[in-house]
Amino acid sequence: MTRHPMFTTVATTAGPVRGRTFRVAGEVTAFSGIPYAAPPFGPRRLRPPEAPEPWSGVRDAFSPGPPAPQPGYLPAMAGLLADAGEPGEDCLSVNVWTPAPGRTGGRLPVMVWIHGGAFRNGAGSLPTYDGTRLAADGVVCVTLNYRLGAEGFLLLPDGTANLGLLDQIAALEWVRDNIAGFGGDPDNVTVFGQSAGAISITALMTMPRARGLFRRAITQSGAGHHSHPRSVARRVTERLAALAGAEPTREGLAAVPPERLVAADSALGREIARAEDPGLWGESAGGGTTVLPVVDGATLPERPIDALAGGAGADIDLLTGTTTEEFRLFLVPLGIAPRVTDGVLHGLLAGLGLDDPAKARAVYAAARPDASPGDLLSAAMTDHAYRIPALRVAEARAALGARTYVYEFAWPTPVLDGALGACHLADVGFVFGNLGDPLLGPDAPQDLSRRMREAWISFAGTGRPDAPGGALPPWPAYGERRSVMRLGDGAPAVHEDPAADTRRLWESLRLPLPDK
Repeated sequence: MTRHPMFTTVATTAGPVRGRTFRVAGEVTAFSGIPYAAPPFGPRRLRPPEAPEPWSGVRDAFSPGPPAPQPGYLPAMAGLLADAGEPGEDCLSVNVWTPAPGRTGGRLPVMVWIHGGAFRNGAGSLPTYDGTRLAADGVVCVTLNYRLGAEGFLLLPDGTANLGLLDQIAALEWVRDNIAGFGGDPDNVTVFGQSAGAISITALMTMPRARGLFRRAITQSGAGHHSHPRSVARRVTERLAALAGAEPTREGLAAVPPERLVAADSALGREIARAEDPGLWGESAGGGTTVLPVVDGATLPERPIDALAGGAGADIDLLTGTTTEEFRLFLVPLGIAPRVTDGVLHGLLAGLGLDDPAKARAVYAAARPDASPGDLLSAAMTDHAYRIPALRVAEARAALGARTYVYEFAWPTPVLDGALGACHLADVGFVFGNLGDPLLGPDAPQDLSRRMREAWISFAGTGRPDAPGGALPPWPAYGERRSVMRLGDGAPAVHEDPAADTRRLWESLRLPLPDK
């Protein structure tokens, strides 16, 4: 390794890379756009990732690589969610921030971020995911891109499923093989991610190909239910291919321009949202997602929640949680919440499997006396899609003695006159220490970010989020007392079985499948 006043060079398995060194609460060096796999297009289209071509000389790692092909967000969401920028073929890259490249003997904890975006949008290079602050606090932070949509998650009769997950595994293999040169410990890797990233991580915890690549996991607003069985995955592939005007095979779809596959995926989402029989689309019912991880029996042997209940990933420490009002991000900006009637609410509660919709409405309303039907729908959907799946993971692991910590993020953003509440994505900027995220509004509390960074970094380093003498009270692992750390609503505090009445409504639902 060589050093210069403004640049630092580190050797990797494919060739040396040069990053920029700068000072922010200490010295940090950033390396952007390092390929961890070859461009997945041309002859590599819709195939598992392959190693990048080595380069001679020093490669400047000053700019992030392009994101994977994606549609972007609807206009109503575009002001709240950052656009990933112009996609490109060389999209399988990582970004690294380190306080000590080559100077620690590879002893710093490593935190690898897997972004969300409903498996159709996003990139590791978004401003909110800038790892400078985390690196300044003493870890090596890595973010990555992976294939999205049809490029990453179709079930093809002549191909390999879960290419997006295999990309993530390839990135983790890159970390294993290279991170010591950046000061990180390859034997102390924590993967952390949000939404689709958290769903991906839960799947990775159960995948044989990912075993041994990480020691700990942090899953924010995503758990182990969101996957497709082969029957639904085949239906998704066949319909998407038809909308793209192609045969539902690897060969047929590889001949379709990427932008046409993106458009077909968006059209499929609109069809699923209008479907008369939502059950045809499994966990994608409603159209919030189209593709999901596929339980193909090979790359992903079981639905992740079932595999976890059977003991998979029990050796991996887990920190998991949700925001209080996740679903408001999807109802408020699009103007859906005010249009929800009691009849719509009743039908949705019944459709979610709640045996007595009138009782369920009363239970949700008891905790929200001034709530509208739209507010109650948001609360029920938050439980169905996020909170209950996270608790099922914690319950399954607690039964096995696997160490699991659970949090609830309760800080309400002032954006849109406070109508979003503590919504989906509101926690991410606090974890990274990047409070300029447009979803947070002005004057987001620095102290909350400091506490969350301390907890996440402590967990990455030791497996416990409550560092001795730190800013949080003692944080018990999840177990019989159902302990949950509540963050962002006054002083951090542990609550035992919070929102127990609504949790009990779901006691027979969203459970791991029996007799696996």
